Amino acid sequence: MSKRSFGYYIDKYSIYLVLLVLVVFLSILTPSFLTATNMMNLFMAESARGLLAIGVAFCIIAKGIDLSLGSVIAVASVVSASLLQDPSYGSRMFPNLPHIPVVIGILLALMAGMLFGLINGLLIAYTKIPPFIATLGTMTAARGAALLYTNAYPIPELRPDFKILGQGKIGFVPNIVLVLVFFLALAWVTLNKTRFGKNIYAIGGNDVAAKVAGIKIEKNLVMIYVWSSMLAAVAGILITARSGSGIASLGTGYELDGIAAATVGGCSHNGGVGKVGGILAGILILGVINNGLLVLGISPYIQQIVKGIIIVGAVVFDMRKANRR
Repeated sequence: MSKRSFGYYIDKYSIYLVLLVLVVFLSILTPSFLTATNMMNLFMAESARGLLAIGVAFCIIAKGIDLSLGSVIAVASVVSASLLQDPSYGSRMFPNLPHIPVVIGILLALMAGMLFGLINGLLIAYTKIPPFIATLGTMTAARGAALLYTNAYPIPELRPDFKILGQGKIGFVPNIVLVLVFFLALAWVTLNKTRFGKNIYAIGGNDVAAKVAGIKIEKNLVMIYVWSSMLAAVAGILITARSGSGIASLGTGYELDGIAAATVGGCSHNGGVGKVGGILAGILILGVINNGLLVLGISPYIQQIVKGIIIVGAVVFDMRKANRR
C-alpha cells in the first residue's frame, strides 16, 4: 500500500480509530469499563444526546445550526408530563383532565416541540436570518414558554404506562436505546436513499447551485429544522418518562452536547459533509470520554474542559481537511 493511500484511509477512518483507541485505553486503565453493565449504562446515558446529534447533524450538513434543542426538550417534557399525570395524584396540573391515551399525549408533546422547529425553518428560509440568531431566539422563547406553562414547578407522578417508555426494556436492551437505533437507521436511509437527503447535501455544499438545479431551498430548510426539533422532542419525552417528572429546566446545555457529537463525528460546519456512521462515532466518543472519566473518579468539571478541547480540535481538524480539499 502506498503512503498516499495509507494516509487516505487514515484520514477517512480517523474518527473510528480515535474511538477504538479510547476504548482500549480506558479498558486497560479500569477493567470495569468494558463490562456489559457499564456499556449499557453508557448507551442509556448518551441516547438522548444522540437523538439531538442526529437532528442537528442535518442542520450542520445544510450549513446551519440549531441552538434551540435543549429548550425544545423542556417544552416536550412539560407538555407530555402535564397530560399524562397519574389520576390518583391529588395535585395534578389539570385536575379535571379526562384519561387520554399515552399516544395522544406523546403526539401533542411532539407537536409542541416541532412548532419551534417550524418557526426556525420559516425564519431561516424566508427572512434569511442567520440560523445562529434565529435558533438563539427560539431557544430563549421555548425555555420561557416551558417555565410559563409550569410556573417553574416540576410535574411529578406520571402514569406507569407512560413511564415504561423510558424505563422499560425489550429483552435486555432499554427502550430508549432502541429508539436511538431506530432514528440512526432512519437518518441513514434519509441521507443516502432519498431525494430529501440529497437536497440537504446540495444545499450545504452550494445553495446557489442547488437553487439553479431546481431544488426548493426554502421548503427543504423548513423540513430540516422541523426534523431537528422533532428529535429533540422525542428526547424530551423519553427523558421525562425515564425520570418520572416533567421539568421546565430540563435539557439545559444539551444542545451543545448534540452539536459537539455531530461535529466530532465529521459533520462539517462548512456544509455538505456528514455521515450517519460518523455521527454515531461522535456520540460514542463523547459518551466513552464522559463514562470513562466518571468510572475513573475524575471531576465532572474536568469532563467539561476535555469536551471543550475535543470540540475545538474537531473543528480545527475539519478546517484543515477542507483546506486540503
